[in-house]
Amino acid sequence: MLPCLFKLGSMPYRPAMSQTTPATSSIRSEMPLAEQLAAYAHRLSMADLDAETIERVKAHLIDTIGCGLAAFEEAPVRACREIALANGRGRSTILGTTGTSSPDLATFANSAAFRYLDLNDVYVGRPSTHPSDNIAACLAVAQANDATAAELIAAIALAYEINCRLVDAFDLSDRGWDAPVFTLPAVALAAGKLMRLGPQQLSHAVAIALNDHIPLGQTRSGKLSDWKGLGDPEAARNAVFAAMMAGAGITGPAPIFEGRKGVFALITGKAEVDVAGFGRCGNPFRILQCGMKAYPVVVYGQTTVPAAAEIAKRVGDLSKISAIEIATNKRGYQQAGLDPEKWTPTSKDTADHSLPYIAARVMFDGRIGSDSFTPDKLADPAVLSFMQKITVKEDPAFAKPAGNAPPTRITAMLNDGTRIAHQVDDIAGFPGQPMTRADIDAKFRGNTALRWLPQRADAILDALWNIERSPDWTAVLSQLVNSTDASTSHLSAAGHADARASTSGHPGSAP
Repeated sequence: MLPCLFKLGSMPYRPAMSQTTPATSSIRSEMPLAEQLAAYAHRLSMADLDAETIERVKAHLIDTIGCGLAAFEEAPVRACREIALANGRGRSTILGTTGTSSPDLATFANSAAFRYLDLNDVYVGRPSTHPSDNIAACLAVAQANDATAAELIAAIALAYEINCRLVDAFDLSDRGWDAPVFTLPAVALAAGKLMRLGPQQLSHAVAIALNDHIPLGQTRSGKLSDWKGLGDPEAARNAVFAAMMAGAGITGPAPIFEGRKGVFALITGKAEVDVAGFGRCGNPFRILQCGMKAYPVVVYGQTTVPAAAEIAKRVGDLSKISAIEIATNKRGYQQAGLDPEKWTPTSKDTADHSLPYIAARVMFDGRIGSDSFTPDKLADPAVLSFMQKITVKEDPAFAKPAGNAPPTRITAMLNDGTRIAHQVDDIAGFPGQPMTRADIDAKFRGNTALRWLPQRADAILDALWNIERSPDWTAVLSQLVNSTDASTSHLSAAGHADARASTSGHPGSAP
């Protein structure tokens, strides 16, 4: 890893002396877990982030904002935005508008936009999660509390670290819970950090957030609803409000993890969480292991897209195919290949989490994008008929992937008995092959292509890549406004270039 040395402007940045202590010093393993997490969060500063981690924080911030701008006109996103603008008072900007709201409602509205297209980043731990869903909270709370760019960057790294490390430690899906369980402590700590709460208040924020807001796994079972993309934004909203309450002196139930009726007993089961091993100088941060999506589909479908494209290329005439088998891992099977609704999807939310639909649509169209989930596409009789030839199975060998992403193997059986198989284990944008600045810029420009002139996108990119050098980083939020206000555009995200990404698997190659 690169040394934790960076500059703000032309002068080296040096935090206050009290903040230079390594982030995990004096954190005792016998402390309740909420207190350990709070101590880690309280001590973490930008001084603990190496140059590579700071670069990735900015990369994920840019990617996430671009995904939110692309989804601006979508109906659920618009509804969440209108709720926030009508019911909140505060200083936190609602993305793409001149309006502001309270930090918790701005978090909900902006996170809904970031998440909607299913094109934002992903972390594959024991379950998978979308840690960029937490960025909206960091932006909203930082703006409301006049936080510096250094504080914002540290808070984003903190949210990713808490979220991903807890995902590593616990397997929620087999117990019936949804991954946003760990958004609750991650955002409570990041928001509390930006509010400059002390360790005790941070611990209470975690307890309040977790005690009353545990999300059910039904969100991702059967026919999927709008809530698939709103569960995490709602968890983040609750966590911001929990931090606000803790900041006002409200206490929470403790010990929230270890208690007789706490998280370990009722939700996750017991596991060891080594907070001393969390990211800081010398310990890699988990944000470095997060992937960025090239396609607006579930993470288990990211490798399905190039695999299906290759099979279609090699077969040529799809009428030659008598049957198709898609092999995926356990999570891919459970989330995207088990429920019968995945063969007759009637909503975008179900279709972008359906391996049969994803594969069939790619094989018919040669690509997949946000416009692949319109009502007419979902009702396409040729695709629906073709999907009946597809089966999905779990391959136990995929429990330990050979590449950098959840693997897919597609096998086509032809009418003459020939079998054609293709497996994809590695894709660009995932660990070991991270998107470059050029890739991220291309995806961002694609997300804004129908709304902004190229020079406007370039100006925003320059500001975001240099956000740590800005004396007023919030100015970049105002630069997102006029051209993205709902009154100035009737364009739909379905036409955005990044969402029409080619099946080459290279995120920067969208037409």
